Amino acid sequence: MTAPVRTRSSEDLIRAEEPVLAHNYHPLPVVVSRAEGVWVEDVEGRRYLDLLAGYSALNFGHRHPALIAAAHEQLDRLTLTSRAFHNDRLAEFAERLAGLVGLDMVLPMNTGAEAVESGIKVARKWAYDVKGVPADRATIVVAAENFHGRTTTIVGFSTDETARAGFGPFAPGFRIVPYNDLAALEAAVDETTAAVLIEPIQGEAGVIIPDEGYLTGVRELTRRTGCLFVADEIQSGLGRTGRTLAVDHESVVPDVLLLGKALGGGIVPVSAVVANRDVLGVLGPGEHGSTFGGNPLAAAVGTAVVDLLETGEFQRRAAELGAVLRDGLTGLVGKGVVGFRSRGLWAGVDVDPALGTGREVSARLMGEGVLVKDTHGSTIRLAPPLTITEDELLNALATLERVLARSV
Repeated sequence: MTAPVRTRSSEDLIRAEEPVLAHNYHPLPVVVSRAEGVWVEDVEGRRYLDLLAGYSALNFGHRHPALIAAAHEQLDRLTLTSRAFHNDRLAEFAERLAGLVGLDMVLPMNTGAEAVESGIKVARKWAYDVKGVPADRATIVVAAENFHGRTTTIVGFSTDETARAGFGPFAPGFRIVPYNDLAALEAAVDETTAAVLIEPIQGEAGVIIPDEGYLTGVRELTRRTGCLFVADEIQSGLGRTGRTLAVDHESVVPDVLLLGKALGGGIVPVSAVVANRDVLGVLGPGEHGSTFGGNPLAAAVGTAVVDLLETGEFQRRAAELGAVLRDGLTGLVGKGVVGFRSRGLWAGVDVDPALGTGREVSARLMGEGVLVKDTHGSTIRLAPPLTITEDELLNALATLERVLARSV
């Protein structure tokens, strides 16, 4: 990276945000001004290794050359038409994305929350038009400790009181069961159930990985009871876990797949609902839409993302380096780490609460040039770009070990 353009100091910029930005985030006190690959720089020119990757939006690193080139090329031609007209990039994007995940059709949207909301609408419409559920009686079963977004519908079926408090009344029609509990799930499904909506791995909850066979059980149950399996792979999908999708670890194909984050390459927000024709085909003109969904710039970048994933390189890297990450974290258990869960290049690390909260540990790591983000309690999440090298990953683990040792 070239030297950053000097601007106001980090302290000045953070102070300037206070009166003009809603306080709906509590960021670490670092002000990023440039980035490339797995590295970011703040306005003073200090470099940090990014082990968060935009909550998996930056699976391919910051400013991946192929993705930047696709965006530049499209910016010079066409950026937006709305869906009032066709554009020359959308068909290829939909065809390639559907082919990548083995399904038929794509409903393009922008953000992850929009994909979830759209998936809910599709599931309900399918329940009424195909399954024959009486009007306005469709239910959707979800898992406790879920994170699917921040809209009022979605936080209404969250079990996180910080996300819920002050935003009711909430939409009815959702049943919450414990995650990783097939018996509880089966007890909640009945003739009104349109879908079971789950994350194959719960990211915000701390990278919670279900027991082997859970996803297979969800697939079998939904088929047997005649409802849809909707898999939210917005964080877990597109290479993060060492496979294209997290459900691939059990060779499970859901009825509806929700994608986002990495689909936009860290350049533009791109999300999608992907399903077979007998499900997505329930939507007719005027029943759902988005001005920016499927815009040519998003389609061009999304197609370039599919190009990268079709090589299999990033899935292989996540699997191989995921073993390095797992081994490194195993060596830290008893040295400030009380437990962890990992799959591919994604881990939730439980730090001994006596050493500090997750936020305090994240701040100490920031001081050592490594950026992570805390979640509940003393848990931190590690999700580096899939382009990280083994040496960079080992250095990050050594930094974590050093920070924990100093905290004793």
